[in-house]
Amino acid sequence: MPASAAAGVAAEGEENAAEAGGRELLYCGTTRFDIMGRKVKGGMGGSRGNLVSPTRLRPLMGVDIRFVASGCAACHCVALGADGRCFTWGRNEKGQLGHGDTLLRNLPTVVSELSKYNIISASIGRNHTVVVTDDGKSFAFGDNKHGQLGTGSLRKGTEVSPAPCLVTEATNAVCGADFTVWLSSVEGSSILTAGLPQYGQLGHGSDNEYNTKVSSVKLSYDPQPRPRAVATLSGKTVVKVACGTNHTVAVDSSGFVYTWGFGGYGRLGHNEQKDEWQPRLVQIFQKNNILGPNDIISAGSASSACTAGGRGQLYMWGKLKNSGDEWMYPKPVTDLSGWNIRCMASGSMHHTVGADDSCISWGHSEYGELGYGPTQKSSVNPKKVDILEGMHVTSVGCGVGMSLIVVDRANVGNKIDQLDTFDGDSDALFQENMKSLYFPPRCYSKEEQDTNKSQQHARHETAETPEQAAKKATPTANSRSNKRKTTVDQPKPEDGTDGSGEETKEVQRSHGTSTRRGRGRGAKTAATPEAKPSGRGRGRGRPKKGTGSPDPAPLEAGSSGRGGKKSGKRGRPRK
Repeated sequence: MPASAAAGVAAEGEENAAEAGGRELLYCGTTRFDIMGRKVKGGMGGSRGNLVSPTRLRPLMGVDIRFVASGCAACHCVALGADGRCFTWGRNEKGQLGHGDTLLRNLPTVVSELSKYNIISASIGRNHTVVVTDDGKSFAFGDNKHGQLGTGSLRKGTEVSPAPCLVTEATNAVCGADFTVWLSSVEGSSILTAGLPQYGQLGHGSDNEYNTKVSSVKLSYDPQPRPRAVATLSGKTVVKVACGTNHTVAVDSSGFVYTWGFGGYGRLGHNEQKDEWQPRLVQIFQKNNILGPNDIISAGSASSACTAGGRGQLYMWGKLKNSGDEWMYPKPVTDLSGWNIRCMASGSMHHTVGADDSCISWGHSEYGELGYGPTQKSSVNPKKVDILEGMHVTSVGCGVGMSLIVVDRANVGNKIDQLDTFDGDSDALFQENMKSLYFPPRCYSKEEQDTNKSQQHARHETAETPEQAAKKATPTANSRSNKRKTTVDQPKPEDGTDGSGEETKEVQRSHGTSTRRGRGRGAKTAATPEAKPSGRGRGRGRPKKGTGSPDPAPLEAGSSGRGGKKSGKRGRPRK
């Protein structure tokens, strides 16, 4: 099929999807993926490139999006279409977008190597991405320093294209910062983990710590590149899982909640800050407060959350805001009591939920990720996103400085059409492609190297030779040489005067020179017949014997050389 015909068919399909309703992705937050979450020299951050209100993305307009995801430590995004296509965009320094390169993508782009699969689930870590297909396969791409891709090997530090994971019959995958958790339908191995075990977030009872030096202490952690089943939960069927930066939350088929990993700020919900290397039951979610099939769980950078009791009541624990005390055990969020919460996502320090026909967000906002618009940035308490009021939110995702919201186009009229549309920030792409902040210098091709060599050769030929440079003296040296030349070549006075008085000065001024040559020295006139003053001024020195002028000027009466009245002037001549 010709390219023009294919483009026409694609456009027609998007128009049909838009007319039939479907779901559309909205984005708010920064579009400067190259600098988000980083301290940039020169003040190039700021509010430039921030979408402070929910905005449509041009490539996904009319595309039916059913799921979005990002990560609390991630600066890239993934969106899954209803037709099974996988779209990724954002930061790509480790190949975490899966396009076979490390170029930044500012707008959603289809992962071409996954086009033959129907992707049903996806998750994002700090620098890696994992997807699951409808036939139980799993693929991963991005950073593999700690074995978080689950490929069974550490030989390749990064995978810029989708690589198969060593997991069978996978049903879901969720990523922490540097580790991954898979859910599987295999009996006895319903949950598997791989990656960095530093805080026990893999759930295998150890952090794999060892000392890399004999003479001193330098601790490291043995990575786990091969997915391994969590033995503590081998007799249970895990149906839901969520991951924070370094901790894990899981729910089994009976509705019980387990947490393990890093325990700082009480994010595990055990009323203490101890790390847990194995799954530990959260005591509050038992009996009449267990989780049902429709309840949700979420994990942020330093917090955890879930709904429980069949009433949709939201519980949270951990560090929920920058100031104030942390919640060491699960507590109900009273501001959201009575809301029917369908989906939730947590970023670094902000949260977004879809409830009833509203979108609600709160927390710390630096790039407009809460979607309140230009009049407000942050909110300590949950607050509705006014511009999305009346819209049915089906999926949300939160990353570092961004939020992704999927809304149902049905029964919203033209509200979505009135939203702004983002076409791509060329300035951010310029900064990324120049690689002036975080990337090594450009590697020139052979043709460019030859061009540079020829230009350098041309500059070398036109450069001054040492002889030419020597002829060009400094202005000071030229002026001094001119003074000496003028003093030697000046003619004798025609009127026969001795030239030791004012007439000598006038003659020398007419030739463009001065009687001064330096501090404390008189005029140098040894080459001329003019007589030198007989008096000894400061620095003049005593005249040599036999070298006086033919007609020396006699001293006036009462003058006797040193200290006497002299005919000439002492020291430097005055103008």
